[in-house]
Amino acid sequence: MSSSALPPLYLASTSAYRQQLLAKLTPHFTAVKPETDETPLPDEDATALVRRLARAKAQAVAATLDEGLVIGADQVAVFNGQIIGKPHTNENAMAQLRQFSGHSVTFLTGLALLNAASGHCQQVVEPYTVSFRVLTDAEITAYVLREQPLDCAGSFKSEGLGISLFSAMRGDDPNSLIGLPLIRLLHLLRNEGVDLLTAGS
Repeated sequence: MSSSALPPLYLASTSAYRQQLLAKLTPHFTAVKPETDETPLPDEDATALVRRLARAKAQAVAATLDEGLVIGADQVAVFNGQIIGKPHTNENAMAQLRQFSGHSVTFLTGLALLNAASGHCQQVVEPYTVSFRVLTDAEITAYVLREQPLDCAGSFKSEGLGISLFSAMRGDDPNSLIGLPLIRLLHLLRNEGVDLLTAGS
């Protein structure tokens, strides 16, 4: 299959992190901002939230198309049963990391692949757990000031210095932590007859 034979591929996200991950697989995609309300529903748990929002993002973009495959994704961090949002400020990031010190945080990434022509939608929710070692205040302060993880749920960048905060990582796909589980995505694409490994060969 040549790149010209690939169906149009769309990423329903303006996240630079997700775009960088998808670009590792193929340069042939278009990133589109999905117009979706990300407010949780009453009594909606984290798994249901990321599943719903991943699909909603894909649907929002697919509604503007006649054909193509649309990737939607959403992620939350869960600590002690509570959804943890992005810190947005240094103070909040430091407070989050103090909470996590010596404990584990689970990241849930919802992934949807929607065929705009057929309406067929595949979905998965990929968990990934990070265990934090016991951190000192000096380490937390230094990390936040150096890497500024203010737009990252959990207040770290696992692809950077964030790895220095951990004692263990558990899950099937470390890309999930960055917001796009590539192993699962490749599986969903193969289900649609698209094999990016052989495309262009």
